[in-house]
Formats: sequence, C-alpha cells, structure tokens
Amino acid sequence: MHGEQAYLDMCRHILENGTKKEDRTGTGTLSVFGYQMRFDLQKGFPLLTTKRVPFRLIVSELLWFLKGDTNIRYLLQHNNNIWNEWAFKKWVESPDYTGPDMTDFGRRSQQDEEFGKVYEEQLELFKQRMLEDGEFARVYGELGPVYGKQWRDWQTTRGESIDQIRDVIAQIKRNPDSRRLIVSAWNPEFVADMALPPCHTMFQFYVADGKLSCQLYQRSGDTFLGIPFNIASYALLTHLIAHECGLAVGEFIHTSGDAHIYVNHLEQVQEQLNREPRPLPSLQLNAGKQSVFEFDVEDIQLIGYDPHPTIKAPVAV
Repeated sequence: MHGEQAYLDMCRHILENGTKKEDRTGTGTLSVFGYQMRFDLQKGFPLLTTKRVPFRLIVSELLWFLKGDTNIRYLLQHNNNIWNEWAFKKWVESPDYTGPDMTDFGRRSQQDEEFGKVYEEQLELFKQRMLEDGEFARVYGELGPVYGKQWRDWQTTRGESIDQIRDVIAQIKRNPDSRRLIVSAWNPEFVADMALPPCHTMFQFYVADGKLSCQLYQRSGDTFLGIPFNIASYALLTHLIAHECGLAVGEFIHTSGDAHIYVNHLEQVQEQLNREPRPLPSLQLNAGKQSVFEFDVEDIQLIGYDPHPTIKAPVAV
C-alpha cells in the first residue's frame, strides 16, 4: 500500500460514515470518533503528495515547540503564518484595538470579498508590528501555555519544572524497553489559558529491533488542513529523536479522537481524492548535529518531493 493511502482512506471513511455535527467555530463538520492510521517511516517520509504541503512551515513549527516557545514572533521571523489567526483574534478583541470591526473574521473574510480585503490589511499591519515592536509582540504574540510550554516546562503543584522532551530522550537512551516513554501536552490546569487547547494531546515512543516508533493521540483533527501537518510533524520528531538516540525509525501511528472534515472543505477533499499519489520523499538531517535542541531549519532537508499543486481551503478559527 502506498504510504499516503492510509490518509486517503481516512478521508473516504469520514465522507462515507461521518456524522454531521456542529462545532465551536460555527462552520459544521462531518465527524467520526476513533480512527487510526499507520505509516512505515522506512518506506518514505509521510508528507502528502496528492497536494503540496509546505514542509518548511512544519519544520519551523516543530522547532518552535522544541524550543519551548509560545509566542508567534519566532514563527513570523521564519515566514510561518499558521498560528496568526489565534494571536490576531486576541489583538482585535482587546481594548487596545481601535481598527475596523473584526468580529468573526474567519468566516466573514470567506463570504465577503470587501471585508476580506480589510481583514488582510489589518492582519498585515498586525504581523508587521509583531516583527518590529518587541513589547507589542510580548503581549499580543503570546498564545498562553500551549505545546512548547508543556513539552519543555511543565509546572508542578510544587513549583517545579519538568522538561518532558529532555526526560523522554534520556529514558529512551537509558531504558528503551520502558512503557512510560510519554509526553503530554494536555495540562487540565492551564487549558483555559491557552489560545487553542492542544489538539495533539499526548504521544508515546516505543523501541523494538533498534527502531524508534511513535504513537500520537489527537483529540481533535481538521482532516484536510491540520492532520497532514500533524502526520509530517510527528514523523519528523520521530526522526530527530531517533537520530539523537542512535536508532533507526520504525512506524508513526496516528490515533484520532474526533476526526472531522469541515463542511466548507468537502469539495477540496474530493479534488484531492481524485488525484493519484506520487512517490514519497525522503528526509535528510544534518549529521553534524546530534541533539534535537541543536537543529535549525536549514539542518532539515526534504529530498525528492514532487507533489500535486496546493489546494486552498479556509481555516476555521
């Protein structure tokens, strides 16, 4: 089976079996509960080929998580805009914002061309100020204690800090047969303080036959826009940690809770399903870097990626 087929089968399963549900964004979805995909990382890097997925954004976002960063300024410095809407929402809903009404900007920008132009202007002004004004970025670029904070600086009730990533790497090296190789991003005490509660909530590593595998549990997944990023991001994380630990890569297993397709993505999904998958690319890491914390964007290269063209779709915020 082609490495991408597991994802395409998931899309078909949701289209054929999904239940119509309302959601927090007001968009509406087709949803199924409980679905699992498996990707053999020995057979290629699982970046979709039936549409172009921007790999550099996946790399910079993962490195942002690994730095423990929770402010979008780093992402914007790497021309990564995938978290903009949540920070922008915080800005336009604040008492300091005095510009045009941006209420429900996500849907309105898709439905009203004139409003869409105003929204894009305001978003560009916001991004420019984020890059130029450190104090503004400190206040309005902050997303709260999201992934990076929980991965690298989990706060205990005793006021201590737990670096889950550093700890799990040490455990893999010291006791690879452990069944406790787990990292959690879901911290109930701080969920209300996050711009977006973690969708990819926890992951577990497994070592067998000299190979490192990873299983992700994702409580909620935007199947068309989000899950392709998540697959590639956690496959990349598996490669990076295997590299540091002197292991080969095994499988990446993606387990979904609420797996959904937004109703305004149905045409895009059908277009993608009509395309023929192409050979998967391979991943090349800078052999001169050992620790996952040493890697920069340019140290991670994709070889042989030849996808079909991009398929655009609106983000539900």
